[in-house]
Amino acid sequence: MPELNPKLADRSVFPDPVYKETVLKPLFDGAKTHHVDGFRAIDRAHLVMLTETGILDAKQASAIAGALEAIDREVDPSALVYTGEVEDFFFLIEKELKARLGADVAGRLHTSRSRNDIDHTLFKLGLKQRIDALMVKARHLLGAMIDAADREKATLIVAYTHGQPAQPSTFGHYLAAAIEVLIRDIERFEEARKIVDLSPMGAAAITTSGFPIDRKRVADLLGFAAPLRNSYSCIAASDYITSTYSAIELMFLHLGRMIQDFQFWTSFEVGQVYVPNAFVQISSIMPQKRNPVPIEHMRLLASQTMGRARTVLGVIHNTPFTDMNDSEGETQSMGYEAFTAASRVLDLLAAFISAIRIDPERVAENIRRSCITITELADSLVRIEGLSFREAHEIAATVAKAVVAAGGGLAKDGYGPFLDAFRHSTGREPSFGRDKFEEIVSPEHFVAVRDRFGGPAPAAMAEAIGVYRDKATSFAATANNHAEREAKAAKELGEKFKALVGAR
Repeated sequence: MPELNPKLADRSVFPDPVYKETVLKPLFDGAKTHHVDGFRAIDRAHLVMLTETGILDAKQASAIAGALEAIDREVDPSALVYTGEVEDFFFLIEKELKARLGADVAGRLHTSRSRNDIDHTLFKLGLKQRIDALMVKARHLLGAMIDAADREKATLIVAYTHGQPAQPSTFGHYLAAAIEVLIRDIERFEEARKIVDLSPMGAAAITTSGFPIDRKRVADLLGFAAPLRNSYSCIAASDYITSTYSAIELMFLHLGRMIQDFQFWTSFEVGQVYVPNAFVQISSIMPQKRNPVPIEHMRLLASQTMGRARTVLGVIHNTPFTDMNDSEGETQSMGYEAFTAASRVLDLLAAFISAIRIDPERVAENIRRSCITITELADSLVRIEGLSFREAHEIAATVAKAVVAAGGGLAKDGYGPFLDAFRHSTGREPSFGRDKFEEIVSPEHFVAVRDRFGGPAPAAMAEAIGVYRDKATSFAATANNHAEREAKAAKELGEKFKALVGAR
């Protein structure tokens, strides 16, 4: 039988046991696991603001401060077991306050705020912390990649397109390409953090408050850059969530592509990357096998990270533009698992890239067998002999076919086919001999003449690495600025709250 005129929820009634176990208990456990420090900071910052604006008098504020301090000292959140006596962690604190102060004084802390603005502030505090921790690891990976690119800037590799040998390049040049993507990914995180770094406190349920609250003061005390302006946006706009998890999804989609290359490059057939024994597992039955299984773990963890981030985005899809549970506690807790997996990938990838080396003998053999310097022969015929590129390309193609058919190498076995093809096409002798031909088709020459902006030649690489190091320094400076501002805010909040406690 339905309740008669249920205008107000009766919080003295225990919830349905299934609802308690399936919804309320998991939410309570998530709050006590992830958000206790955030709750404490919000209560204290809000209390300081209420006192400074005169909404609460000093006596009331001091009593509440003392009770909050006692709760922090006497109640161990990790030991709490959800019983259903209160709806959630917020009401547990309110119940504790009432037990110490009475309903009148205890209830004054909630003046001009709501669980709506409290929740989104909690979630933003939690995300900022996790973004910052993840970016420490991302910057460490960036530094490891820059150091490796600098170390390997002259180390030849075979560059592949469509899974086939294409041209010689250097391992440093390859890493530089991945570095630039990682830089853009970190920039996306910085932009996401700017959205997260706007305080919802003071929005209350939807429309702010009729009390003379100071939203900027609370934002400052909590270490936010500023309050989020529109109060409806504070409780409805979940783009702080979607921007964060979009940044995660893209970063690990991109890192996964490099990880997959490492898997291919370490295969027996390619073998241009040597993985040290510390990153190798031996087969339990086949003693000849060296399995670089950390690559597989990085690949699966990157995919897990991306999948978890995409799941958060999927939960938010097609939700109404209002305060709703879809973006709140359970979604937040689920999303944190993406950060956990992401951290493992970044740590392992940084260590892996620092340890691996290129096998020069395998690279040299793969270059010999694949004729991948033949592009430079065509280019040189245009520059030296004045041929059109199409004619030069046809000559070079004929040479490559002959060398591959004979199972030879371009430098050693290509000069004879080159003379025949050049004479047939032009009706004359080339202006250079065997020594120049061997220089033109060498991988070292191939790289050296590609000295344009963004190319693999030494000068271009040196300039690029300098730019990357400057960018890494800039990222670190931005992070330090955030940390200093937030440490200053935490110190001020602590001092203001302590003064309230001491005024009792």
